Amino acid sequence: MPNLVEIRDLHFGYGDRPILSGLNMDFTRGKVIAVMGGSGSGKTTILRLIGGQIQSQRGSIVVDGQAVQSLGTADLYALRRKMGMLFQHGALFTDLSVFENVAFPLREHTNLSESMIHDLVLMKLHAVGLRNAAGLKPSEVSGGMARRVALARAVALDPQLIMYDEPFAGLDPISMGVIANLIRSLNDALGSTSILVSHDVHESFTIADYVYFLSQGKIVAQGTPKELLESTDPYVKQFVHAEADGPVPFHYPGKTLADDLGLKRPHGGNA
Repeated sequence: MPNLVEIRDLHFGYGDRPILSGLNMDFTRGKVIAVMGGSGSGKTTILRLIGGQIQSQRGSIVVDGQAVQSLGTADLYALRRKMGMLFQHGALFTDLSVFENVAFPLREHTNLSESMIHDLVLMKLHAVGLRNAAGLKPSEVSGGMARRVALARAVALDPQLIMYDEPFAGLDPISMGVIANLIRSLNDALGSTSILVSHDVHESFTIADYVYFLSQGKIVAQGTPKELLESTDPYVKQFVHAEADGPVPFHYPGKTLADDLGLKRPHGGNA
């Protein structure tokens, strides 16, 4: 099966408020696929559905041949064992050292000896350039370094699927470049599939093999980064080129300023 994750006719909402509508997505094995769109477009919700944290109202999500929504607790936990997750802003355990943060999933999900865990943790930290920071607390390293620690933790179990929720948020340009390169190199080294949720166009387009663009819970465009950079679709063009106005308006919809100020608009005007 070429796809590690397949989503078909997916619908999800909170109460009467729809979040995702009729999604069809394929996440090919060994590839980095970016899911992009503005805030509130449903990007992170897709990750939560794939991980089985929430369930869709309609449609299917198949991960490594298993329908997520039909799995019992034990089988769902076993499937999650094949997944790694980099949470937004890292979400490290502040009271644990860098070493213990990376060791945590190994202690939780394996019966490896302490000596084996020790060696594996140092190898993962070495891969992200932080082996010598093993004894520090998260508060003693920079924001970019903390994100690299979280990345080492996400790949501690050599997962088939790695999910990244806004991995570039709050980072300086150097750290963003470092994290982007690590996402690509670790994906290729592990032979994993990576799902990258982000609104950072430059870094995502640099490392992604394929991109889905979401708006209001629907896929409005998809293709390779090159194809989307050349797209004339109004939404994609506005997003990629950071234009202030377009399909996503600058002004919140409603009455005009002239209406609020009680001014008469010129004949035929709409200001």
